[in-house]
Amino acid sequence: MKAEIVSVGTEILLGEITDTNSSYLAGQLPLLGIDLYWVSTVGDNRNRIVEVLKRAWGRSDLILVTGGLGPTEDDLTRESIAQTLGEEMKVDAALEKWLRDFFASRRFAMPERNLKQATLIPSAQALPNPRGTAPGWWVERDGRILASMPGPPAEMQRMWQFEVLPRLRPRLTGEIILSRTLKNYGLGEATVDEMLSPLLSSTNPSIGIYAKPDGIHARITAKGKTREEVQPLLDEMEAKSRRILGKYVWGVDDETLEVVVGNLLKRRKLTLATMESCTGGLLASTITDVPGSSAYFKGGIVSYSNEAKTANGVDAALIDKYGAVSHEVAAAMATAVKTRLSADIGIGVTGVLGPDTLEGKPVGTVHIAVDAPGRSEVYPRNLNFPRLQAKRLATTAALFNLRAILLDMG
Repeated sequence: MKAEIVSVGTEILLGEITDTNSSYLAGQLPLLGIDLYWVSTVGDNRNRIVEVLKRAWGRSDLILVTGGLGPTEDDLTRESIAQTLGEEMKVDAALEKWLRDFFASRRFAMPERNLKQATLIPSAQALPNPRGTAPGWWVERDGRILASMPGPPAEMQRMWQFEVLPRLRPRLTGEIILSRTLKNYGLGEATVDEMLSPLLSSTNPSIGIYAKPDGIHARITAKGKTREEVQPLLDEMEAKSRRILGKYVWGVDDETLEVVVGNLLKRRKLTLATMESCTGGLLASTITDVPGSSAYFKGGIVSYSNEAKTANGVDAALIDKYGAVSHEVAAAMATAVKTRLSADIGIGVTGVLGPDTLEGKPVGTVHIAVDAPGRSEVYPRNLNFPRLQAKRLATTAALFNLRAILLDMG
Protein backbone atom coordinates (compact mmCIF):
# COMPACT_ATOMS: atom_id res chain seq x y z
CA MET A 1 0.00 0.00 0.00
CA LYS A 2 1.40 3.38 -1.07
CA ALA A 3 0.49 6.25 1.22
CA GLU A 4 0.45 10.01 0.91
CA ILE A 5 -0.08 12.70 3.53
CA VAL A 6 -1.70 16.04 2.69
CA SER A 7 -1.57 18.81 5.30
CA VAL A 8 -3.98 21.69 4.71
CA GLY A 9 -3.43 25.12 6.21
CA THR A 10 -1.97 28.44 5.17
CA GLU A 11 -0.64 28.88 8.71
CA ILE A 12 1.78 26.00 8.05
CA LEU A 13 3.10 27.64 4.88
CA LEU A 14 3.56 30.93 6.71
CA GLY A 15 5.57 29.23 9.44
CA GLU A 16 3.06 30.21 12.12
CA ILE A 17 2.69 26.59 13.26
CA THR A 18 4.79 23.46 12.83
CA ASP A 19 3.23 20.54 10.96
CA THR A 20 3.55 17.92 13.70
CA ASN A 21 0.64 15.94 12.23
CA SER A 22 2.68 14.79 9.23
CA SER A 23 5.62 13.67 11.37
CA TYR A 24 3.26 11.81 13.72
CA LEU A 25 1.53 9.96 10.88
CA ALA A 26 4.85 9.28 9.15
CA GLY A 27 5.97 7.50 12.31
CA GLN A 28 2.77 5.44 12.48
CA LEU A 29 2.69 4.12 8.92
CA PRO A 30 5.86 1.95 9.02
CA LEU A 31 4.38 0.04 11.97
CA LEU A 32 1.63 -1.07 9.60
CA GLY A 33 3.96 -1.96 6.74
CA ILE A 34 2.69 1.00 4.71
CA ASP A 35 5.19 2.85 2.54
CA LEU A 36 4.91 6.62 2.69
CA TYR A 37 5.97 8.09 -0.66
CA TRP A 38 4.79 11.71 -0.54
CA VAL A 39 3.99 14.49 1.95
CA SER A 40 2.35 17.69 0.67
CA THR A 41 1.38 20.94 2.33
CA VAL A 42 -1.20 23.20 0.71
CA GLY A 43 -2.80 26.47 1.81
CA ASP A 44 -6.46 27.27 2.31
CA ASN A 45 -7.26 27.65 -1.36
CA ARG A 46 -9.88 25.38 -2.90
CA ASN A 47 -8.35 25.16 -6.37
CA ARG A 48 -4.92 24.29 -5.00
CA ILE A 49 -6.31 21.75 -2.51
CA VAL A 50 -8.23 20.06 -5.34
CA GLU A 51 -5.08 20.01 -7.47
CA VAL A 52 -3.11 18.30 -4.69
CA LEU A 53 -5.91 15.83 -3.92
CA LYS A 54 -6.34 14.85 -7.57
CA ARG A 55 -2.63 14.14 -7.83
CA ALA A 56 -2.75 12.07 -4.63
CA TRP A 57 -5.84 10.17 -5.79
CA GLY A 58 -4.09 9.28 -9.03
CA ARG A 59 -0.93 7.83 -7.49
CA SER A 60 -1.60 6.65 -3.92
CA ASP A 61 -3.63 3.86 -2.32
CA LEU A 62 -4.05 5.67 1.00
CA ILE A 63 -4.41 9.44 1.36
CA LEU A 64 -4.35 10.93 4.86
CA VAL A 65 -5.56 14.54 4.98
CA THR A 66 -5.23 16.75 8.06
CA GLY A 67 -6.69 20.21 8.63
CA GLY A 68 -9.34 22.34 7.00
CA LEU A 69 -12.35 20.74 8.74
CA GLY A 70 -13.33 23.73 10.85
CA PRO A 71 -16.50 25.82 10.46
CA THR A 72 -14.97 28.95 8.97
CA GLU A 73 -15.08 30.17 5.40
CA ASP A 74 -11.46 29.21 4.73
CA ASP A 75 -11.92 25.61 5.99
CA LEU A 76 -12.24 23.98 2.58
CA THR A 77 -11.15 20.36 2.90
CA ARG A 78 -14.67 18.84 2.66
CA GLU A 79 -15.60 20.93 -0.35
CA SER A 80 -12.30 20.08 -2.02
CA ILE A 81 -12.70 16.32 -1.49
CA ALA A 82 -16.23 16.50 -2.86
CA GLN A 83 -15.03 18.38 -5.95
CA THR A 84 -12.12 15.99 -6.46
CA LEU A 85 -14.46 12.98 -6.45
CA GLY A 86 -17.30 14.69 -8.29
CA GLU A 87 -19.80 14.12 -5.48
CA GLU A 88 -22.28 16.44 -3.79
CA MET A 89 -22.14 17.36 -0.11
CA LYS A 90 -25.35 17.15 1.91
CA VAL A 91 -26.15 17.78 5.57
CA ASP A 92 -26.41 14.49 7.47
CA ALA A 93 -29.29 14.57 9.97
CA ALA A 94 -27.50 12.45 12.59
CA LEU A 95 -24.40 14.62 12.42
CA GLU A 96 -26.47 17.79 12.66
CA LYS A 97 -28.22 16.50 15.77
CA TRP A 98 -24.89 15.55 17.35
CA LEU A 99 -23.48 19.01 16.66
CA ARG A 100 -26.52 20.83 18.04
CA ASP A 101 -26.49 18.63 21.14
CA PHE A 102 -22.77 19.33 21.54
CA PHE A 103 -23.39 23.07 21.69
CA ALA A 104 -26.53 22.73 23.80
CA SER A 105 -24.67 20.70 26.42
CA ARG A 106 -22.34 23.69 26.81
CA ARG A 107 -25.28 26.13 26.89
CA PHE A 108 -24.38 27.76 23.59
CA ALA A 109 -26.53 28.22 20.51
CA MET A 110 -24.83 26.60 17.54
CA PRO A 111 -23.72 29.14 14.90
CA GLU A 112 -25.25 28.16 11.57
CA ARG A 113 -21.78 28.31 10.05
CA ASN A 114 -20.97 25.13 11.99
CA LEU A 115 -23.56 23.27 9.93
CA LYS A 116 -20.93 22.61 7.25
CA GLN A 117 -19.29 20.27 9.75
CA ALA A 118 -22.37 18.04 9.54
CA THR A 119 -22.02 17.39 5.80
CA LEU A 120 -21.10 14.18 3.99
CA ILE A 121 -20.72 12.96 0.42
CA PRO A 122 -22.19 9.56 -0.63
CA SER A 123 -18.77 7.86 -0.46
CA ALA A 124 -17.93 9.19 3.00
CA GLN A 125 -18.59 7.90 6.50
CA ALA A 126 -18.29 10.28 9.45
CA LEU A 127 -15.44 9.71 11.91
CA PRO A 128 -16.45 10.72 15.46
CA ASN A 129 -14.43 13.44 17.17
CA PRO A 130 -15.20 13.66 20.91
CA ARG A 131 -12.48 16.29 21.36
CA GLY A 132 -13.96 18.87 19.00
CA THR A 133 -16.73 19.84 16.62
CA ALA A 134 -15.07 18.59 13.42
CA PRO A 135 -16.00 15.02 12.47
CA GLY A 136 -13.58 13.37 10.08
CA TRP A 137 -14.34 11.62 6.81
CA TRP A 138 -13.56 8.04 5.80
CA VAL A 139 -13.85 7.61 2.04
CA GLU A 140 -13.48 4.34 0.12
CA ARG A 141 -13.80 4.37 -3.66
CA ASP A 142 -12.03 3.03 -6.73
CA GLY A 143 -9.77 0.81 -4.64
CA ARG A 144 -8.47 3.78 -2.66
CA ILE A 145 -8.90 5.06 0.88
CA LEU A 146 -8.97 8.70 1.93
CA ALA A 147 -9.16 9.62 5.61
CA SER A 148 -9.65 13.29 6.46
CA MET A 149 -8.86 14.30 10.05
CA PRO A 150 -8.90 17.58 12.01
CA GLY A 151 -5.84 19.80 12.23
CA PRO A 152 -5.45 20.22 16.03
CA PRO A 153 -2.94 17.48 16.97
CA ALA A 154 -4.86 16.20 20.00
CA GLU A 155 -7.99 15.72 17.87
CA MET A 156 -6.08 14.25 14.94
CA GLN A 157 -4.12 11.74 17.03
CA ARG A 158 -7.21 10.57 18.87
CA MET A 159 -9.09 10.11 15.58
CA TRP A 160 -6.17 8.22 14.06
CA GLN A 161 -5.88 5.84 17.01
CA PHE A 162 -9.54 5.12 17.62
CA GLU A 163 -11.23 5.66 14.25
CA VAL A 164 -8.84 5.44 11.31
CA LEU A 165 -6.49 2.73 12.54
CA PRO A 166 -9.22 0.18 13.41
CA ARG A 167 -10.76 0.66 9.94
CA LEU A 168 -7.39 0.40 8.25
CA ARG A 169 -5.95 -2.68 9.90
CA PRO A 170 -8.36 -5.28 8.40
CA ARG A 171 -7.46 -4.04 4.91
CA LEU A 172 -3.72 -4.53 5.33
CA THR A 173 -1.68 -7.49 4.15
CA GLY A 174 2.02 -8.06 3.70
CA GLU A 175 5.05 -6.91 5.64
CA ILE A 176 5.40 -4.88 8.79
CA ILE A 177 8.21 -2.40 9.43
CA LEU A 178 9.67 -1.86 12.90
CA SER A 179 12.31 0.62 14.00
CA ARG A 180 14.54 1.10 17.02
CA THR A 181 16.59 4.21 17.73
CA LEU A 182 19.87 4.20 19.63
CA LYS A 183 20.61 7.64 21.07
CA ASN A 184 24.26 8.70 21.33
CA TYR A 185 25.99 11.71 22.84
CA GLY A 186 29.59 12.88 22.72
CA LEU A 187 30.28 11.90 19.10
CA GLY A 188 29.72 13.84 15.89
CA GLU A 189 27.43 12.68 13.10
CA ALA A 190 30.31 11.85 10.77
CA THR A 191 32.11 9.94 13.55
CA VAL A 192 29.08 7.77 14.30
CA ASP A 193 28.61 7.16 10.59
CA GLU A 194 32.26 6.12 10.27
CA MET A 195 32.18 3.87 13.34
CA LEU A 196 29.05 2.09 12.11
CA SER A 197 30.24 1.87 8.49
CA PRO A 198 30.67 -1.96 8.62
CA LEU A 199 26.92 -2.20 9.32
CA LEU A 200 25.62 0.46 6.93
CA SER A 201 25.58 -1.83 3.88
CA SER A 202 22.95 -4.05 5.52
CA THR A 203 19.53 -3.70 3.87
CA ASN A 204 17.35 -5.64 6.30
CA PRO A 205 17.81 -4.38 8.88
CA SER A 206 19.13 -1.03 7.73
CA ILE A 207 20.67 1.83 9.74
CA GLY A 208 20.27 5.58 9.27
CA ILE A 209 22.25 8.26 11.11
CA TYR A 210 20.54 11.52 12.16
CA ALA A 211 21.69 14.59 14.11
CA LYS A 212 19.21 15.56 16.84
CA PRO A 213 19.19 18.10 19.70
CA ASP A 214 20.02 15.36 22.24
CA GLY A 215 22.86 13.83 20.23
CA ILE A 216 23.25 11.55 17.23
CA HIS A 217 20.56 8.95 16.62
CA ALA A 218 21.19 5.63 14.88
CA ARG A 219 17.84 4.34 13.64
CA ILE A 220 17.61 0.61 12.91
CA THR A 221 14.75 -0.45 10.63
CA ALA A 222 13.71 -4.01 9.75
CA LYS A 223 10.96 -5.60 7.66
CA GLY A 224 9.20 -8.93 7.90
CA LYS A 225 5.83 -10.65 7.78
CA THR A 226 5.37 -10.78 11.57
CA ARG A 227 6.66 -9.02 14.65
CA GLU A 228 8.22 -12.32 15.74
CA GLU A 229 10.23 -12.38 12.52
CA VAL A 230 11.35 -8.75 12.73
CA GLN A 231 12.23 -8.49 16.44
CA PRO A 232 15.37 -10.72 16.29
CA LEU A 233 16.69 -8.67 13.37
CA LEU A 234 16.45 -5.50 15.45
CA ASP A 235 17.95 -7.17 18.51
CA GLU A 236 20.95 -8.49 16.60
CA MET A 237 21.70 -5.15 14.92
CA GLU A 238 21.27 -3.28 18.20
CA ALA A 239 23.79 -5.60 19.89
CA LYS A 240 26.32 -5.08 17.08
CA SER A 241 25.87 -1.29 17.23
CA ARG A 242 26.23 -1.18 21.00
CA ARG A 243 29.48 -3.14 20.83
CA ILE A 244 30.86 -0.47 18.48
CA LEU A 245 29.45 2.67 20.13
CA GLY A 246 29.85 1.53 23.74
CA LYS A 247 29.34 4.14 26.47
CA TYR A 248 28.16 6.80 24.01
CA VAL A 249 24.75 5.09 23.72
CA TRP A 250 22.66 6.64 26.46
CA GLY A 251 19.10 5.65 25.53
CA VAL A 252 16.68 3.90 23.20
CA ASP A 253 13.58 5.12 21.33
CA ASP A 254 11.51 7.48 23.50
CA GLU A 255 13.88 7.55 26.48
CA THR A 256 15.07 11.00 27.54
CA LEU A 257 18.39 11.83 29.15
CA GLU A 258 16.70 13.33 32.21
CA VAL A 259 14.80 10.07 32.81
CA VAL A 260 17.95 7.97 32.35
CA VAL A 261 19.89 10.15 34.80
CA GLY A 262 16.99 10.17 37.26
CA ASN A 263 16.83 6.37 37.26
CA LEU A 264 20.59 6.15 37.92
CA LEU A 265 20.30 8.56 40.86
CA LYS A 266 17.43 6.55 42.33
CA ARG A 267 19.26 3.25 41.95
CA ARG A 268 22.34 4.65 43.67
CA LYS A 269 20.23 6.44 46.32
CA LEU A 270 21.92 9.78 45.56
CA THR A 271 20.55 13.32 45.60
CA LEU A 272 21.35 16.20 43.25
CA ALA A 273 21.38 20.01 43.36
CA THR A 274 22.26 22.53 40.64
CA MET A 275 23.63 26.06 40.41
CA GLU A 276 23.23 27.64 36.98
CA SER A 277 24.30 30.85 35.39
CA CYS A 278 24.12 30.87 31.57
CA THR A 279 21.39 28.18 31.37
CA GLY A 280 19.09 30.33 33.51
CA GLY A 281 17.35 27.44 35.29
CA LEU A 282 16.82 25.26 32.21
CA LEU A 283 18.82 22.41 33.75
CA ALA A 284 16.67 22.35 36.89
CA SER A 285 13.52 22.67 34.79
CA THR A 286 14.54 19.73 32.61
CA ILE A 287 15.36 17.55 35.61
CA THR A 288 11.97 18.29 37.18
CA ASP A 289 10.11 17.48 33.96
CA VAL A 290 10.37 13.87 35.17
CA PRO A 291 7.53 12.73 37.46
CA GLY A 292 8.94 11.66 40.82
CA SER A 293 12.11 13.75 40.48
CA SER A 294 11.56 15.03 44.02
CA ALA A 295 12.98 11.69 45.19
CA TYR A 296 16.47 12.74 44.11
CA PHE A 297 16.47 16.45 43.20
CA LYS A 298 17.02 18.79 46.15
CA GLY A 299 16.67 22.04 44.18
CA GLY A 300 18.37 24.55 41.94
CA ILE A 301 19.83 28.04 42.25
CA VAL A 302 19.97 30.45 39.31
CA SER A 303 23.02 32.57 40.12
CA TYR A 304 23.00 34.75 37.04
CA SER A 305 24.97 37.62 38.54
CA ASN A 306 28.29 37.51 40.39
CA GLU A 307 26.50 38.81 43.48
CA ALA A 308 24.12 35.84 43.34
CA LYS A 309 27.07 33.47 43.08
CA THR A 310 28.85 34.90 46.10
CA ALA A 311 25.60 35.10 48.09
CA ASN A 312 25.21 31.34 47.58
CA GLY A 313 28.68 30.28 48.65
CA VAL A 314 31.08 30.97 45.76
CA ASP A 315 34.27 32.70 46.92
CA ALA A 316 34.42 36.23 45.49
CA ALA A 317 38.21 35.92 45.28
CA LEU A 318 37.84 33.12 42.73
CA ILE A 319 35.64 35.30 40.53
CA ASP A 320 38.09 38.20 40.83
CA LYS A 321 41.06 36.00 39.94
CA TYR A 322 39.65 33.70 37.22
CA GLY A 323 36.42 35.37 36.10
CA ALA A 324 32.84 34.12 36.46
CA VAL A 325 33.18 32.04 33.29
CA SER A 326 35.96 29.72 34.33
CA HIS A 327 36.87 26.19 35.28
CA GLU A 328 37.47 27.26 38.87
CA VAL A 329 34.17 29.09 39.37
CA ALA A 330 32.14 26.25 37.79
CA ALA A 331 33.73 23.85 40.27
CA ALA A 332 33.03 26.24 43.15
CA MET A 333 29.39 26.55 42.08
CA ALA A 334 28.96 22.75 42.08
CA THR A 335 30.51 22.44 45.53
CA ALA A 336 28.61 25.40 46.96
CA VAL A 337 25.17 24.19 45.88
CA LYS A 338 25.95 20.66 47.01
CA THR A 339 26.78 22.01 50.47
CA ARG A 340 24.02 24.61 50.65
CA LEU A 341 21.22 22.18 49.72
CA SER A 342 22.72 19.13 51.48
CA ALA A 343 22.88 17.05 48.30
CA ASP A 344 25.20 14.18 47.43
CA ILE A 345 26.04 15.68 44.02
CA GLY A 346 26.26 19.27 42.83
CA ILE A 347 26.36 20.59 39.27
CA GLY A 348 27.62 24.06 38.35
CA VAL A 349 27.12 25.62 34.91
CA THR A 350 28.64 28.93 33.85
CA GLY A 351 29.26 30.40 30.43
CA VAL A 352 28.92 33.26 27.98
CA LEU A 353 26.21 32.88 25.34
CA GLY A 354 26.51 36.29 23.70
CA PRO A 355 25.98 38.27 21.71
CA ASP A 356 29.01 39.95 23.37
CA THR A 357 32.13 38.43 24.83
CA LEU A 358 32.54 38.41 28.62
CA GLU A 359 35.78 38.80 30.56
CA GLY A 360 37.63 38.41 27.28
CA LYS A 361 36.15 34.93 26.78
CA PRO A 362 34.59 34.20 23.40
CA VAL A 363 30.88 33.60 22.92
CA GLY A 364 30.07 29.92 23.40
CA THR A 365 32.56 29.31 26.22
CA VAL A 366 30.83 27.09 28.81
CA HIS A 367 32.16 25.23 31.85
CA ILE A 368 30.15 22.41 33.45
CA ALA A 369 31.26 21.02 36.81
CA VAL A 370 30.05 17.92 38.64
CA ASP A 371 30.98 17.44 42.30
CA ALA A 372 30.16 13.84 43.24
CA PRO A 373 31.26 11.60 46.12
CA GLY A 374 34.95 10.88 45.66
CA ARG A 375 35.12 12.62 42.27
CA SER A 376 34.93 16.15 40.92
CA GLU A 377 35.16 16.98 37.22
CA VAL A 378 34.91 20.13 35.12
CA TYR A 379 34.04 19.87 31.44
CA PRO A 380 34.82 22.79 29.10
CA ARG A 381 32.50 23.22 26.11
CA ASN A 382 32.46 25.41 23.03
CA LEU A 383 28.79 26.07 22.29
CA ASN A 384 28.87 28.92 19.82
CA PHE A 385 25.26 28.57 18.69
CA PRO A 386 22.16 30.77 18.86
CA ARG A 387 21.36 31.54 22.48
CA LEU A 388 18.40 29.18 23.08
CA GLN A 389 20.12 26.33 21.25
CA ALA A 390 23.28 26.85 23.32
CA LYS A 391 21.25 26.70 26.56
CA ARG A 392 19.68 23.40 25.51
CA LEU A 393 23.04 21.97 24.44
CA ALA A 394 24.64 22.98 27.74
CA THR A 395 21.78 21.34 29.64
CA THR A 396 22.15 18.13 27.62
CA ALA A 397 25.92 18.16 28.15
CA ALA A 398 25.50 18.57 31.92
CA LEU A 399 23.14 15.61 32.12
CA PHE A 400 25.40 13.46 29.96
CA ASN A 401 28.46 14.33 32.06
CA LEU A 402 26.52 13.43 35.21
CA ARG A 403 25.43 10.15 33.62
CA ALA A 404 29.04 9.25 32.81
CA ILE A 405 30.11 9.81 36.43
CA LEU A 406 27.16 7.84 37.80
CA LEU A 407 28.00 4.90 35.51
CA ASP A 408 31.62 4.95 36.66
CA MET A 409 30.47 4.88 40.28
CA GLY A 410 29.09 1.37 39.63
